[in-house]
Amino acid sequence: MKKAPALIPILLLSTGCGPESPDTSPGVSWELAEHRRERISDIRYGLTLSIPRAIDERIRGVESIHFALSDNHTPIVLDFRADPADIIQVYAFNDSVDFEVVNDHIVIPGSPFEEGQNLIQIEFLAGDLSLNRNPDFLYTLFVPDRAATAFPSFDQPNMKASYQLTLTTPASWRAVANGTLVRADTIEGTITWTFAETKPLSTYQFSFAAGEFMVETGVRDGRTMHMYHRETDDAKVQRNREAVFDLHATALSWLEEYTGIPYPFGKFDFVLIPAFQYGGMEHPGAILYRSSSLLLDETATQNQKLGRASVISHETTHMWFGDMVTMNWFDDVWTKEVFANFMAAKIINPSFPNIDHDLRFFLAHYPAAYGVDRTTGANAIRQPLENLKDAGTLYGAIIYQKAPIVMRQLEQITGPDVFRSGMREYLTDFRYGNATWPDLVARLDGRTDEDLRSWSEVWVQEPGRPTISTELSADDSGRITSLRVLQKDPSGTGRIWRQQLEVTLGRGGQVTTIPVYMNGPTIDVDQAVGTAQPDYVLATGKGGAYGLFELDSKSRDYLLQHISEIPDPITRAAGWITLWDDMLQENIAPAALLSLAISALPSEQNELIVQRILGYVRTAYWQFSNTIDRERLVPALEQLLWRSMENASGTSLKATYFNAYRSIAITQAGVDKLLGIWNRDIEIRGLPLSERDYSAIAQDLALREIPNAEQILADQAKRIRNPDRRSRFEFAIPALSPQQSVRDEFFESLKKAKNREHEPWVLSAVSLLHHPLRANESEKYIRPSLMLLEEIQETGDIFFPKRWLDATLSGHSSESAAGAVRDFLEGRPDYPIRLRQKIEQSADGLFRAAHILHAKLASSGEDR
Repeated sequence: MKKAPALIPILLLSTGCGPESPDTSPGVSWELAEHRRERISDIRYGLTLSIPRAIDERIRGVESIHFALSDNHTPIVLDFRADPADIIQVYAFNDSVDFEVVNDHIVIPGSPFEEGQNLIQIEFLAGDLSLNRNPDFLYTLFVPDRAATAFPSFDQPNMKASYQLTLTTPASWRAVANGTLVRADTIEGTITWTFAETKPLSTYQFSFAAGEFMVETGVRDGRTMHMYHRETDDAKVQRNREAVFDLHATALSWLEEYTGIPYPFGKFDFVLIPAFQYGGMEHPGAILYRSSSLLLDETATQNQKLGRASVISHETTHMWFGDMVTMNWFDDVWTKEVFANFMAAKIINPSFPNIDHDLRFFLAHYPAAYGVDRTTGANAIRQPLENLKDAGTLYGAIIYQKAPIVMRQLEQITGPDVFRSGMREYLTDFRYGNATWPDLVARLDGRTDEDLRSWSEVWVQEPGRPTISTELSADDSGRITSLRVLQKDPSGTGRIWRQQLEVTLGRGGQVTTIPVYMNGPTIDVDQAVGTAQPDYVLATGKGGAYGLFELDSKSRDYLLQHISEIPDPITRAAGWITLWDDMLQENIAPAALLSLAISALPSEQNELIVQRILGYVRTAYWQFSNTIDRERLVPALEQLLWRSMENASGTSLKATYFNAYRSIAITQAGVDKLLGIWNRDIEIRGLPLSERDYSAIAQDLALREIPNAEQILADQAKRIRNPDRRSRFEFAIPALSPQQSVRDEFFESLKKAKNREHEPWVLSAVSLLHHPLRANESEKYIRPSLMLLEEIQETGDIFFPKRWLDATLSGHSSESAAGAVRDFLEGRPDYPIRLRQKIEQSADGLFRAAHILHAKLASSGEDR
């Protein structure tokens, strides 16, 4: 422990001497959190920060913390993850007090305080870790436990407080925060921005941004909204602004009507951040978004437009679910995310009347959730959490994709009206407070005959998915004599996942669906008896059920030949997802699935399904195919994608096919086309390419190591006018170098945390570094990348560790690469369990691909 400045009197406290002493171990333990919550309440922060223009100058802060105390016999413990020397002075009721710094906690004796109202004042230098400082702007991102990296606080979600913020910035800057701007005073080349006190917020919801921002104003339904941004392309801003304001207004109106509660935080502004770490972050009154998520290019696909509507609805939903009512502890972080995703899916439906929203929900949630639940690193939706320092490891696809599926099942169990009334009671009872998942279950359990607690135990408290299969018998006349659905627990513990199935039987282009409630290990589908034997059976034919659905051999063969003939889109999509699972189970060869895609895509008219098929094509092509198979398939695949792009009726579908073509083209003819497009010698009729498209093409050409690739990258950088986007593009150039030594040096640079600060830049560059075309040369980076993971989890934001792993491993398929991951895990039996799970999740595709390709190599003698 470093000593505090010499001017400050220090009292070395014995904080572990009795049962009532607060826990001052690293992070915020559950014990410390409970100790503080039981004794401290009615918290109000007053925070003044002076932000210099120079990024290397420290931000000075003055803070007042008003709070009520019920017991002054134990020390007050504040969190501040910074150098003790950054604490300049601490006062209680304006008098200097003794304190100690222990494991990033400021520990103050209880004796200067009274039972009742109290005041702590602190002068400090703000930490930079979560202030995201750039040369001409900054923004805060404090989720889940990062507020304490910037200023002293009680950094836990169930100690809500109001905040009154004052910022002093350079005169050319603008500032936005949770609270309404009260005034802005210009003095000697600076502006002091004073914001009104907020409603009660958890520390992770407190936020501000300041810098060289432009502002767009929109008024909808009498509400004024401001959009802060740094986009220099005014045409792009004007092309998107009305849709962005409209989508926010639609979401706000829908949520006010659904919840029966007016928007709970007064003013409503949002800030568009270049290369923001997430799609969005729900700070009340100052939502942060990734700029590219809202300001779309002319070539935006249908999925990108839906994605924009979804992220806006998601973050707006958080104003009620997460911000107004917040989880008590981060073990229930999933509850705010599930409500946001679940409600967002409902909100966007009216804005896209031509979209099949059940299909959209199915494709947006099930494949991603399966991508985790099929792995050995699968985690439960609700996970125990002993210390907030590990809260970031809870996030992932199970929270964001599986949980909405489970929530939709819960709504089906209770019925939409009962579900809604329970939601309203929940929001009213815990308004501006904290709640747990059992609090919600208790409000719904009495409204249904279903035992929701036992239902929740399997679906919410435990990981994994059931294996569901069908057994069909028919007589000599071709009539069904029995149809049985079987459920197995892959863990062997006998769990039963109670859920509604839609067993679908297809014959001669006709689809028959029979609803079945699966509440035991086997269910007989009596309604099918006596009907004609089908060509195929899908136990999840309408996309509602969740599990690994095993195909019988007849159904598998039929789908591999005739899937494009299935008339119902969601049944067709369910067939594709089931076939993909079947390939991963090694019942179908990757080449067979690619051949099916080549034959099926020309007749597929649903863009959502096209997107899903093309995603499978790219993965099967790059990760599950050897060099021989790729070279055999790629001429036909390139021709198909190019022809489909030319024939597509709309810009969105054209862009979908072009992006797929760009990603897989490796023949000389294909690469020549990409070069011609980048040189603007080839124009794609009906598809105006954006700066982003040309940048991606330049990177693709560099990966294919065409002559003069380095000059192409340099020229493309000059074409980019926006300084934020140019910096991002230039950052990745060393990862694309044809020289191994340059790529080695770039990878070494990422071992320093300061070079990983722009996380989206890093992830893009790491993906390029590990592209399958460079896999042999980049395999040596796998082990050191895994060795960095614990540090990345400590210094990076919540999604960075998993995305770092995905970027590192998804380009590899060799047995040696898989061995490197296994050796790393086997050599560390005590490795943190959640980080181990993330490695196993990210490596699942690598493990499966390596096994499939190794088996093929062994049986055929082919050279990969």
